[in-house]
Amino acid sequence: MSYALVNRIELYYKRAGDGPPVLFLNGSGSTLAQVAPLLAMMAGTLDVVAHDQRGLGRSAIPPGPYTMADYASDALGLLDAVGWASCRVVGVSFGGMVAQELAVTAPERVERLALLCTSPGGGGGASYPLHELASLAPKERAAVSTALLDSRFTDDWLATHPGDRMLVNAMAQRGSGDGSDEERRGHAEQLEARRHHDVWDRIGLIPCPTLVAAGRFDGIAPVANSEAIVSRIPDASLHVYEGGHAFFVQDGHAFPEIIDFLAS
Repeated sequence: MSYALVNRIELYYKRAGDGPPVLFLNGSGSTLAQVAPLLAMMAGTLDVVAHDQRGLGRSAIPPGPYTMADYASDALGLLDAVGWASCRVVGVSFGGMVAQELAVTAPERVERLALLCTSPGGGGGASYPLHELASLAPKERAAVSTALLDSRFTDDWLATHPGDRMLVNAMAQRGSGDGSDEERRGHAEQLEARRHHDVWDRIGLIPCPTLVAAGRFDGIAPVANSEAIVSRIPDASLHVYEGGHAFFVQDGHAFPEIIDFLAS
C-alpha cells in the first residue's frame, strides 16, 4: 500500500500498469477496493494512479466541510507526489465532477479527459441530489436508488435480467450504511461538496480532447447533462451507451472504447 501526504492529509493510493499516465477519479462513496476490476482492466494498457478520496476508504477523514476545490487540489497534489507534470484523467460520476474542477483549475496538466456519467452543475444541469436519499425510509430509499441506477429497472425487468439484478444487489450492499460514525461522516461530507458542484461558467476553458460518456437510461446523470458538457468544451465528443449510471459495466463496448481514447 502507498500513502501520499497531500494538503496535510494522508491519501491512500495505488499505481499499476504500464503505458500513458492516467489518473482515475472514483464516484460517490466508492473506494479503490470496490473498483479494483476496472483498475485492473485499465492497467493492461495504461499506467494508472487512483486514490481513495478524502473521507473515504483508507484515506484520512479530515474535519469538514469539504469543497470540490479541495478534491481537485487533492488530485493535483497526488500528481505532484507521483512526479507527473501532466497526464490523462478519467472521472466516474462524482469523480467526473472532480475531473472537471481539476481541468478548469489546471488545464495545462490534463492531456486528455474522459468524463463518465457526470454533470457540469449550474445551468448545464446537476446530477440527482444523492444527499436527499438519507432522509428516506430504507424500503423507499432502495426503490428510488434502483430506479435512479437505471430507469428500466422495474421488478419485472430485474426478474428476467439476472445480471442487472446482481448489479442492483451489489450497489445496495455498497450503500448499506455499514461502517463507523467517522466513515459515515466522511461520506456525508463528500455528498455535501457534491451538491455545490458547478463548473458551467468555466467548463469552456478545458482545451484538451474530451470524451463524454453517458448511459441512455441513467437517472442520476441524464444524457442531457452530458450533451450540455459537450456543447461547451471545444474538443469534446459524446458517446451514449446502453445502460444506466453503471453503463461502463453494462455495455461491453463502453470501457474498452474509453481505454482506447485514454491510450491514444
